[in-house]
Parts: sequence; structure tokens; C-alpha cells
Amino acid sequence: MKMNQTALQAIFFDFDGVIVDSTDIKTEGFRILFDQYDDEVVSKIVAYHHQHGGISRVDKIRYIHHHILGTPLTDDELSRWCEKYSKQVLEKVIGADWIAGAEELLDNIRGTVPVFLISGTPEDELRHVIDQRKLSPYFQVILGSPVKKPVHIRNLLNAYRLAPERCIFVGDALTDYNAAKETGLHFIGIKGDVDFPPGTTVLPDCRKIQSEIEKSFNP
Repeated sequence: MKMNQTALQAIFFDFDGVIVDSTDIKTEGFRILFDQYDDEVVSKIVAYHHQHGGISRVDKIRYIHHHILGTPLTDDELSRWCEKYSKQVLEKVIGADWIAGAEELLDNIRGTVPVFLISGTPEDELRHVIDQRKLSPYFQVILGSPVKKPVHIRNLLNAYRLAPERCIFVGDALTDYNAAKETGLHFIGIKGDVDFPPGTTVLPDCRKIQSEIEKSFNP
């Protein structure tokens, strides 16, 4: 990760797998949601879920039904499937452990630069989780789906008059990586279910993110 030697202006975070250890919860939610299908089909569904972390469950469930199961859903059916998924995961995510170092990182950077949370989780559900975990004071803005991450990033860059080359996105999915590259942000990956392109800074958790940033940005 090569950054301009200048002051950091803002940090953008994904949520699942970056702030809280909830990726396995979300994966198990898909296994349970489709447990009426045979193991081969469920394996394909889980593989698709892993490779498309960070995108809306609505898009995933729609794709799974259309392209894997061959049974396209109406809008009403899609809503019911998404509601079933939410019931599987919501309380578990609220109670999930922190990713190692995440709480300390948020404490240390609080009040130093704007910190934004951008997730593929439906925004109402994301805000509920954040409220229940009492994390709202850490973030200037909390945003979720259905709006795509690049759109959220561009809107925040404009609203806060930020230079993208002076901002970082921290994520665990290729969706996060691609959103950062598309909008000109630097990127730090948290190791999860996918392999990032060669040359990407990838850390096992959040414990060394602050030192990584401080090495590359002057205060």
C-alpha cells in the first residue's frame, strides 16, 4: 500500500469481519436458509456467498434463486426470504465478538478523523445492530444497502470535501477492495474468505491497522 505522505482525512470501515467477528454467522445463516436443498447445492450457495462478501443479501438471494436454484423470485417472495435470513442472523450479530483490535482501534481514532461505516447489510438492520451494541458514537455516518458502496463513498467524499487519496477503506471482501479502487481510496484488507490481488496490504485483524496508517501518513 503506497500512500501520499500527507495527513489522513478519513477512514471508511466495512462491518462484518472487520469490526465484529460475524462472517461465520452470516455464512451459517445462508446454510440454514437453504437447508431444504441437498449438500451439493448448499455448497454452491455458500461458495457464492463467500466470493461475494460485502454485497446485499437481497442481491445474493435473488441471484441464488435465479442462477443456482433456477427458481426466480417475485419481489414479495424475495422480501420474505430476506426476512427469514434476517431472523437467522440478527441477534447473533448483535452478540458477536469483536475482531481482535477493533475496539481499541476505534477508541484510539475517535475524534481524530471522520470515521464512516459502510456495509452491505440493509441500512435499517445495520443501524439497529450498531445501536444495540452502543457503537454509534464511533461513527460520523452509518450506511448500508440497498445503495452500493461506491455511491456511498462518493457521496461522503463530496459531503465532507475529502480527497480520496487521503482516505482509507478497511474491508474483508473484494467488494470492499473494488469500491476503494473505483473511488480512489487506499485500501487495507482484513484476511477473510477471499484472496486480494497481489500487492494489497492484508492484515489478520485490526491490531496493526493504526501503525500501518501512521507509517504511511504524516500526522
